[in-house]
Amino acid sequence: MRTLISTAFVSLDGVMEAPGGEAGYRNSGWTFKDIEFLPEAYAMKGQEQTEAGAMLLGRVSYEAFSAVWPAMDDFAVYNAMPKYVVSTTLAQADLATNWGETTILRSPDEVAQLKQSEGGPILLQGSADLNHALSDAGLIDRYHLLVFPLLLGAGKRLFSDTDKDTQHLKLVEHEAYGNGVQKNIFDVVR
Repeated sequence: MRTLISTAFVSLDGVMEAPGGEAGYRNSGWTFKDIEFLPEAYAMKGQEQTEAGAMLLGRVSYEAFSAVWPAMDDFAVYNAMPKYVVSTTLAQADLATNWGETTILRSPDEVAQLKQSEGGPILLQGSADLNHALSDAGLIDRYHLLVFPLLLGAGKRLFSDTDKDTQHLKLVEHEAYGNGVQKNIFDVVR
């Protein structure tokens, strides 16, 4: 069984929206504003690229990433790996032609089937709504979080606000950096 890893930049209050500068959010680009860039704080992202077997995205994140990532050398490994996009509306003709193998999945049940296949870990990138749905369905196995020392208030959040039983997490790795960013890796306790 493949491990499904939710990987995200989050503010201390759980906001994950527009960390890189995506339009339409008042605090867009918050990972780079007034936060000193320290390469070691982002080393986890390079490690993820080398260890992952596939990338999983929701439609909105897929459309945003597929428009820019294929031209970025920093994402060469991501660009080459198989991609899965979960959408009820996306059609095959809507997929980027320059971003490698991409498969459309229609539901969390299809994500559960993907987890049963052979291959390395599956990285869930961005995709707030998909994170909520997969967490609520009990499909996320691990969280790779870079937590920024910011309170953003409004914005899309990583975690669902569904009224559900307590979900326990086990901290398996952590590190704090001189710029206040913290790496927290949690396994979901089953």
